[in-house]
Amino acid sequence: MVPEEWEAVRSIYLEGLATGDATFETEAPSWEKWNESYMSLPRLVAVLPGEGGGVVGWAALARVSSRAVYSGVAEVSVYVADNFRGKGIGRARLNQLIAQSEQKGIWTLQASVFPENVASLALHKICGFQEVGTRCRIGRIHGSWRDTVLLERRSEIVGSD
Repeated sequence: MVPEEWEAVRSIYLEGLATGDATFETEAPSWEKWNESYMSLPRLVAVLPGEGGGVVGWAALARVSSRAVYSGVAEVSVYVADNFRGKGIGRARLNQLIAQSEQKGIWTLQASVFPENVASLALHKICGFQEVGTRCRIGRIHGSWRDTVLLERRSEIVGSD
């Protein structure tokens, strides 16, 4: 992902926001704010093949803590454009994100997913994430308390000693 792709990435993020089941956020951040929130690598986009192919999905990691003990733990974000969901794009980006995270020394990936987001839960489980538990009424959005399902994937390569 490069800054020039931000508008397409932001547009896909806004589609996720519109579902009401993708994030607690209520608006898309500026490039500067987004750039500060996510690790510099890996940041991935899915681009349609051919000339002029547009961005149809993205995936990135955010640190869960600045404490050294959690230096190998990151939170996953995966978004796919409405018209391209269910075509394997999210799975391809998530698998690539997993591989690249291990190259960067990440030993645990985690995701918080609304229980209503059945497709995202299935995607993470297919890619080796396990359900840790449900965080009940963890946050409030649009006047309603929401639960999230916490999933994590422990690397078999990094930190296996």
